[in-house]
Amino acid sequence: MSKRSWAAVDDYIVGSLFEADPVLDAVLAANHDQGLPAIDVSPAQGKLLSLLARMRGAKKVLEIGTLGGYSTIWMARALPADGKIVTLELDPHHASVARSNFERAGVLERVELRVGPALQSLAALGAEHAGPFDFIFIDADKPNNPHYLSWAMRLSRPGTVIVCDNVIRDGAVVNEDGRDANVEGARAAFSFIGSEKRLDGTAIQTVGAKGYDGFAIAIVE
Repeated sequence: MSKRSWAAVDDYIVGSLFEADPVLDAVLAANHDQGLPAIDVSPAQGKLLSLLARMRGAKKVLEIGTLGGYSTIWMARALPADGKIVTLELDPHHASVARSNFERAGVLERVELRVGPALQSLAALGAEHAGPFDFIFIDADKPNNPHYLSWAMRLSRPGTVIVCDNVIRDGAVVNEDGRDANVEGARAAFSFIGSEKRLDGTAIQTVGAKGYDGFAIAIVE
């Protein structure tokens, strides 16, 4: 099947299973208009994150990599009234767009957006004893995956679900000789999850509007 077919199936999934959502459509339009890269999760992937958070019964969520807040909104909507998502973004412009999107979506009160290098923000969260989080989504710069996963472990507890995005890289993850930093980051995520005795994980390959990639999903034991 071609990428065009994959995108058509994504459209079919959304048309068959989702209600129309002008707010999320407006969020993606705002991201485009503000010049943000089109690397948000797809609607089907956003709904998956939302369902996983609901299945976990999450009240505290940590997201590493906000971009324009599209995935953040999906997860924030899954939280109970007293729930909270902390999301970390490096780029001040992206963060500004995200704040406007949170307000547009009516989730601003559930979201704490921290701006700056994620590793610094994670260290601050650790110092503040902000954890444990129930659900952690990692979707930032891929070379730092092992560092983000290490912090995810420190900010988790038994039962915490960790999802790491973009770990298949068009299949390049199996290329042991590759020197692409993003692919090496994906391989590092696999190595971390596979060697960490407190994690039980798997990975799912995905195809769709965003091409060929996948998620690693693990639970803290």
